[in-house]
Amino acid sequence: MSLKGKTAIVTGGNSGIGLAIVLELARQGANIVIDYVVHPETELDLEQQVRALGDGAIGVKADVSSVADLQTLIDTAVLEFGRVDIMVNNAGVETRTSVLETTEAQYERVLAINLKSAFFGTQLAARQMIKQGGGGRIINITSVHEDWPMPGNTAYCLSKGGMRMLTRTAGVELAPHNILVVGVGPGAVATPINLGTMQDPTLLQKLNNAIPLGRMARPEEIASLVTFLAGDGASYMTATTIFADGGIMQSSPGL
Repeated sequence: MSLKGKTAIVTGGNSGIGLAIVLELARQGANIVIDYVVHPETELDLEQQVRALGDGAIGVKADVSSVADLQTLIDTAVLEFGRVDIMVNNAGVETRTSVLETTEAQYERVLAINLKSAFFGTQLAARQMIKQGGGGRIINITSVHEDWPMPGNTAYCLSKGGMRMLTRTAGVELAPHNILVVGVGPGAVATPINLGTMQDPTLLQKLNNAIPLGRMARPEEIASLVTFLAGDGASYMTATTIFADGGIMQSSPGL
């Protein structure tokens, strides 16, 4: 598989799953626009790693909850590399709060970063893909919790459920333009968002026991799936979510 000559935008691209996606897309030859908000030093190092692979890379500090900042990501990709072929809506946050506990500020932050950014990221990328011609790929990083309840993390589940229907509806709407929209739904992944669990041996063992494969996913395993979906091998897949969860959704009533 080769993505040589393709240009990808990855939101939340300098940490966790996003960082792994950037590197794997680059290994397959894509030029990358890396969105980040914090830790610019890690973003600069990531740019260097991508360039060392022979690809183009540019970091853009952008708040994905802002439509204007999302447009800046699109404009930067076109200015630097001439086009947008792959849009990965990856940025996400959670509050780990229930229906009874969640504040208005917490709700708005989660929905803005997780769902609003994916909606307008999809919209703006699709407009550019239609303008330039040739179709494209939009990949939404959702979660098993787009479909699977997680009591105590309600706003997060709501945002991921919204991404589920965004993926399905946008996939149908954009199919005539050969723009494919697919969700990737990870289960538990060894990233900073799960650091609390990973640092608590009891919680980690409980989680691993609930996963049929017996462990959390590595970020690189999610990235390899994203890269497959960006390539020619996934040319007949759209309006659906591919789950990478180690089998947990089939074996546990909720988490």
